[in-house]
Amino acid sequence: MRKVSALLLASERRAISGLAGLYASRMLGLFMVLPVLAIYADALAGATPFLIGLALGIYGLTQACLQIPFGWLSDRYGRKRMIALGLLLFAAGSVVAALADSIAGVIIGRALQGSGAVAAAIMALLADQTREQVRTAAMATIGLSIGLSFALAMVLGPWLAAWLGLAGVFWFTAALTLVGLLVLWRWVPPAPRRVKHRDVGMDRQQLRHVITRPDLWRLDLSIFTLHLVLMAIFVAVPFRLINAGISIEHHGLAYLGIMGAAFVLMIPMVIIAEKKQRMKLMCLVAIGAMVLSLAGLGLPVSQGAGLFVWLLIFFTGFNLLEATLPSMLSKLAPAGAKGTAMGVYSTGQFLGAFLGGTLGGWLAHTWGLEAVFLGAAVLAFLWWVAMWSMPSPPPLSSEVVALSEEHPDTLDALLERLAEVAGVEDVMVVPEERLAYLKVNRQQLDQAALSRLLSPPKH
Repeated sequence: MRKVSALLLASERRAISGLAGLYASRMLGLFMVLPVLAIYADALAGATPFLIGLALGIYGLTQACLQIPFGWLSDRYGRKRMIALGLLLFAAGSVVAALADSIAGVIIGRALQGSGAVAAAIMALLADQTREQVRTAAMATIGLSIGLSFALAMVLGPWLAAWLGLAGVFWFTAALTLVGLLVLWRWVPPAPRRVKHRDVGMDRQQLRHVITRPDLWRLDLSIFTLHLVLMAIFVAVPFRLINAGISIEHHGLAYLGIMGAAFVLMIPMVIIAEKKQRMKLMCLVAIGAMVLSLAGLGLPVSQGAGLFVWLLIFFTGFNLLEATLPSMLSKLAPAGAKGTAMGVYSTGQFLGAFLGGTLGGWLAHTWGLEAVFLGAAVLAFLWWVAMWSMPSPPPLSSEVVALSEEHPDTLDALLERLAEVAGVEDVMVVPEERLAYLKVNRQQLDQAALSRLLSPPKH
């Protein structure tokens, strides 16, 4: 095993900061309309609750359909080229939505925004730009940037809409995307190579196995339902705040207080999940909290301070699941299949967003705002039941190690010897990449034995 410093190189720092910023700004543009679209779209021609819900979630459909093709095309035509194309599509969708005077125009714009599905290409470029021993930290930075962009969107969206209107939110998104293109061109270093990264990209040969595994399927169901519920309730939450006496221009402050408090409440539960190995328990607690809060929000008497309590409970559960579900997926995914598992997982997330907006709009149009929350509560309860029988994820971590060019073992012999190392639970060796993908129990791992096995022979 080659000993290489885990300190970030200058090129890695530029790649991580630039690509995390690109990812976050794109998600910011998608999320900023969540807290405002239901209110401001009423003034658009042809607007109905169902079509407003469709406008909220339609980006998820095009995103789900195109994210994997964008990743594959980036392998062939270049990461930066496909990311730039995706950003241009996103900017074009923002302009279409900004110029729209009907709900149909906003739906088209949101669908076009989602067609710029560059998530997989960004992650692949980040993998190209980083070494194996710093890649996990780089991916974590992307994950953190997504969480921060969601919180910022909840605050910034209402403020911009109150100042510039709904069109102003979309114009801001378009301008932000053009800045992202400049960052991609001038700040992010060119990729030195384009290779398949099994810890990041999709592998078609592993797709069927990943989809049919019950434990991974439950996590795909989880992220699907989580974002379905989130998108559905934003058809109704802004009106709940108005009924509670919060003026539209102050909705951002309300979300700021709720999201900040939810983040603080989430931290000890994440520690329990990770350090105490209670991930399944914390997952069930979070889903149960969401069921309770959604049922509470569905009560006609859910006003005043009670409204904020229910929203606080909901977002505490939501934030906890957003933090722990990817960690659970990483522990459960087979060695060398993390990228494939994450691709399926992300597709489930986007499909959930699409169906959530559509379902929320239909429920609001047919039975009223209370039905949105109660319908979401029923779905969340069914989700809780499905997760009850899921085994607790083992305390495993993914590790990617580079193989020496002079390694004397054949593939079969190396696989056998790696599997015999204490703490190594699963192995995939990829000779053409000169990499070994491992799933290890760090508490039991014999690091010295692993290092001796993977070290180049002494001459």
